[in-house]
Amino acid sequence: MDDTVTVTGEAREVALAETQSVQAMMGEGDKRARMNDLVAALDEGEVDGEEARLLESVLELGLQVGRIRAYYGPGGEQAALATLRRLPRGRLRSESAREVSEALQTFSGRTLDSIRIAAVAPGAFTLSVRSGGVEASIRLDTTGARLVSLGT
Repeated sequence: MDDTVTVTGEAREVALAETQSVQAMMGEGDKRARMNDLVAALDEGEVDGEEARLLESVLELGLQVGRIRAYYGPGGEQAALATLRRLPRGRLRSESAREVSEALQTFSGRTLDSIRIAAVAPGAFTLSVRSGGVEASIRLDTTGARLVSLGT
């Protein structure tokens, strides 16, 4: 699978502005050099490898703290989210959500016996669903949704 992600239009503008914001707060050194590389890649409209991972971190931070929505509005936020879904961790999150959804189809059309959610760590939860002797346990955290167990 090609790991190069093309970033254009509003998504490119938001990614470039956020990257430059983070870059402005950094001193000299390796991290600043990595941000320079990311700015150059965004100027070209394509990121891959280390730049893609760094862009993920920049966008995740801006989205989590609400900065992207505050500065660029709902459209900028949606553009950043769409870009994030195409980057490596975003693709993994989408894939894991699909896998969990497929596993949960086991419960389709059944009456639920129980459903509960437990906090297991900061930002991490376990969702348990039981129906007709079948139980599923799903972990939800910043890395995505993962099926922990499915069985009787």
